[in-house]
Amino acid sequence: MSRVDELIAATKLSELVNKKEEDKQCKNILWALAIVGAIAAVAGIAYAVYCFFTPDYLEDFEDDFEDDFDDDFFNDEDQV
Repeated sequence: MSRVDELIAATKLSELVNKKEEDKQCKNILWALAIVGAIAAVAGIAYAVYCFFTPDYLEDFEDDFEDDFDDDFFNDEDQV
């Protein structure tokens, strides 16, 4: 029975070693995803701040042009 006990002990030891390697891989993947998530969060915050503080130039541009199209073609005086 000594031989069987040694075989069981070796199997358990092998399982523990493989489990530690799997845990190490999981931790590496978790760290990589955490870093990518942190970078994405910082980029999102920076974009939000940029959009908030950037002036809207389109409003100034639209004020320069008035829509006189209707006035040119549909005057009440022309329709007699």
